[in-house]
Amino acid sequence: MQTPGSQSSLHRANLERVVRAVRAAGSLTQADIARTTGLSAATVSNIVRELKDLGTVEVRPTSAGGRRARSVSLSSDAGVVVGVDFGHSHLRVAVGNLAHEVLAEEAEPIDVDASAGQGFDRAEKLVARLLATAGVDRGKVVGIGLGVPGPIDVETGVRGPPAILPGWRGTNPREELTARTGIRVHVDNDANLGALGELVWGSGRGATDLAYIKVASGVGAGLVINGQIYRGPGGTAGEIGHITLDESGPVCRCGNRGCLETFTAARHVLPLLLASHGPDLTMQRVVQLAREGDPGCRRVVVDIGRHIGTGVAQLCNLLNPSRIILGGDLAEAGEIALAPIRDSVGRYAIPSAARQLSLVSGALGGRAEVLGALALALREMGDGMLLTPLPAATV
Repeated sequence: MQTPGSQSSLHRANLERVVRAVRAAGSLTQADIARTTGLSAATVSNIVRELKDLGTVEVRPTSAGGRRARSVSLSSDAGVVVGVDFGHSHLRVAVGNLAHEVLAEEAEPIDVDASAGQGFDRAEKLVARLLATAGVDRGKVVGIGLGVPGPIDVETGVRGPPAILPGWRGTNPREELTARTGIRVHVDNDANLGALGELVWGSGRGATDLAYIKVASGVGAGLVINGQIYRGPGGTAGEIGHITLDESGPVCRCGNRGCLETFTAARHVLPLLLASHGPDLTMQRVVQLAREGDPGCRRVVVDIGRHIGTGVAQLCNLLNPSRIILGGDLAEAGEIALAPIRDSVGRYAIPSAARQLSLVSGALGGRAEVLGALALALREMGDGMLLTPLPAATV
């Protein structure tokens, strides 16, 4: 039996600390592990050797700063995770290993009015197909990350009252997918997962605090504070779309008037171009036409950016993030959207907060949420499950 403070329990804790650091980063040199964990270089070297013998990690030669080094990652045989992302009109699934390598990924359209049951039927089939494509046995799946639009109650996993995916009202996506697969499922909203995806794989790498702004059928923000997603006690942190811009403005789905969402979300702005561009216009097409110089689409994108910037300025004043990442279809507009956001931030944010802010487009595009779902599954898995029972050892 291990007792608190004993050498065996301390050794076990150090093993898990190293595994946790490698799992979070995907791969690290031994020097990086020492800096991240606070362990000595000699202790890290011994632990890495032990983990390699256990089959938990793989060690490969690499270089760092022009010098030879050893890169440590979790073993490709240690298991895989699955990411599932339900959007307004799509389903995307990805399979990845514990070394942050995406093994298979696929997306397909989905009817926004479909029931939750129909959506999960599709997801089950797509997961099975991708596991087969990747040559992975189902028994190797150690966790599933699930993303859905709208707020999620962090305690119960129940989805809040939505205007998006109305057939899912009152459902518990976590319990539903767990019952179907027999695998532990972790669920979060799409904006939080977009933030997590960009933090691990994209434009947020190296940052410890950021906000990911997703503009699609709704408007949301995923907040990262000290390297962790901040959800709030009820899971509704980041609902930037319901900041009031005009008390006499259009009625929002939340019941208030003039919310940021009513000036920026697709279902509110696309009708502005109906007469000139027809009923089949999408935000993706608006952004494409704006980049090609279409004056009407360019005007709409600039206006959206200006309104988003007002909300971002409030985030800066409250949280003072070092980085804002623009996601969703609007990110493809580049400086057409970023410039007016920057102008509004400069006008409404506290100068010290505005000076410290880096504003960038997301690097992952439509993949941000499903990769965030993979990252969620990776973060939520226990470190101990990667370690077999260990013999007594000294620190």
